[in-house]
Amino acid sequence: MILQGKRVALPPAPVVHRQFEAHAAATPGALAVVCGDEQVTYAELDARANRFARFLAARGHGRGAKVGVCLDYSVDLLVAVLGTLKAGAAYVPFDPAYPAQRLQLLLGQVPDLALIVASPATARMVESSAADVVDLQQLSGHLAGLPATAPDVPVTGDDLCYAVFTSGSTGTPKLTAVRHEGWFNLMNWLKLEYHLDSASNNLVVSAFGFDLSQRALMTALFCGATQYLTASRNFDAMLAYRLLTEHDIRTVHCASSTLYLLVDWETARGGDALAQLDYVLFGGEPLKYERIANWANREGNYCTLLHQYGVAECTDVATSYDLAGHRPCDQDIAPVGTPAYNTDILLLDDDLRGVAPGEYGEICIAGAGVGAGYLGGSGPENAKFTTVVVDGEPRRVYRTGDRGCVNEAGDLVVAGRMDAQVKVRGMRIDPTDVERALGRLPGVREAAVVVTYSAAGEAELTAFVVPSGGEPDEDDLRRGLLRTLPRNMVPARFTAVLRLPLSPHGKVDRAALAASLENRYGVTAA
Repeated sequence: MILQGKRVALPPAPVVHRQFEAHAAATPGALAVVCGDEQVTYAELDARANRFARFLAARGHGRGAKVGVCLDYSVDLLVAVLGTLKAGAAYVPFDPAYPAQRLQLLLGQVPDLALIVASPATARMVESSAADVVDLQQLSGHLAGLPATAPDVPVTGDDLCYAVFTSGSTGTPKLTAVRHEGWFNLMNWLKLEYHLDSASNNLVVSAFGFDLSQRALMTALFCGATQYLTASRNFDAMLAYRLLTEHDIRTVHCASSTLYLLVDWETARGGDALAQLDYVLFGGEPLKYERIANWANREGNYCTLLHQYGVAECTDVATSYDLAGHRPCDQDIAPVGTPAYNTDILLLDDDLRGVAPGEYGEICIAGAGVGAGYLGGSGPENAKFTTVVVDGEPRRVYRTGDRGCVNEAGDLVVAGRMDAQVKVRGMRIDPTDVERALGRLPGVREAAVVVTYSAAGEAELTAFVVPSGGEPDEDDLRRGLLRTLPRNMVPARFTAVLRLPLSPHGKVDRAALAASLENRYGVTAA
């Protein structure tokens, strides 16, 4: 089974920062970035990025180099990113929101890191790196003396533009590399398909290390619009919502759990800033539609919700679905739609052969967005990038490990991970199915389910429930689940919590939930 995206021609050199440079030349006085009290025009941002690019080139960190960026959201962060791209290098986010121990682990995963751009607030976080650490503020005098014109560096669509860390099956983070052609194709699709333009001002709400944040940072500049940044290192719903209220922001890219928090904030205060946006583009985790249904369907909500699917290894987004077309039934999973331009979705069986229409298979992605692979990797993870024969032609694909099918309307539905299933009392189940069933019960606002093991080593489920009112009765929850689920899918225990913890990326932090179980009950988490 194949879903084929629309074929759209790309320029001979599909290079992302060239679009930004075109806007800087055409509308130099337009506002490019707003961060707190600092506002920078396209011409000013372009000149600062050019100077940094020349600094990198003078040190020999040009085409093919990898430049680490460990900065809080700021104008300097965009100067570092754009300057790195202009020099022909690729940037690597080192998120200052990460714990120190994780940052140390990530620093050891980057082969041949040229240098790291930091600030007085972040430099100590990366000082253990063997690479030089440079501070843009301390360099300001030197940079001011460099030409403000772009260096003459040839960059192609095959060159790397960035590399981000993603979780590996071995438990060690992997550094996955993205090519300019894939990144350009993604933003070109968003621009053309959803008519984004110079008025499509964006607010970044996700952490810098998140794959989603890379297109969130650049799409507005790709379209000639204004990029708004929050001064907070971690997501702050109050601050984000205040910015939506005070500025003419039209788009937000975020994880599903971040959207829930923004919806909660708006609902509790009776506002409409979120409802007046043009688009919220979200995904990254299974959608709990019940969390946003009332808000999405209320009168006067003009925001288009784009439920999207993709992976970091394939430039973040592969498909998109307008939730206005979703008519949920009890057991329905919200679709993630149809492919982006120049992108194909293949549903394959264990032998990498296509499954029949309506059947489940592994979701594999082909096309312009497929990345360059894992940098420095030689283990089983790299086997996920492979070649399959489609209609007699070899195609390079990425095996996502996600399980899905195509519904009658021709939209992709993601049913969970191929490897997320666990045997409980002899039957294989996916905890996300239990979460969906819990979310439909009265009195349950949100739920997360983790796999635990009893003292005897038997797998069992533990549910964390966020009540919509008073604390729900466990027996009522069990009875409610038994109406739609087999007995072995009903969790062994239920724990009421005020809210589900989020990771810096804005997703549910299951590791934190598992740790709380071990502390509270002494059980072993998966």
